[in-house]
Amino acid sequence: MATILEMAAEIVAAHASTTNMTKEELVSELAEVYNALNSLEKGEDIAEPTEETQGPVVSRKKAFGKDKIFCMICGKGMKTLSRHLKTSHQMTASEYRKQFDIPRSQSLAAKSYSETRRQMAIDRGLGEKLAKARAARGRGRGRKKA
Repeated sequence: MATILEMAAEIVAAHASTTNMTKEELVSELAEVYNALNSLEKGEDIAEPTEETQGPVVSRKKAFGKDKIFCMICGKGMKTLSRHLKTSHQMTASEYRKQFDIPRSQSLAAKSYSETRRQMAIDRGLGEKLAKARAARGRGRGRKKA
């Protein structure tokens, strides 16, 4: 029979085969899975603290980086948080902002990602096309001057 450490390593290896993970994330997940399996073997309750009572895993200052934004609930780093919040934590961006007192002016996307998307829009002329569409729509409504 496999040891708890071997089982934990197999579980984490399976997860790592489908998800990009840093060395720190791998070590952290291995420790979490090992502790959970160890607790199960001893018959202990492994219920995790709820997200509402749990404090931030990452400080707000460290969470918002240039190339990555880190989830303050689980500590995972990514380019944007919105989809992760919905799928992993079943919460909206506004609920997340409220829980961690994040101002609306703070973007939930990495700065480099936002800059890249902005440049793509400029290169494609989306601002100019929007202005033309608005102007055409304004003329087509038959506005009357007073």
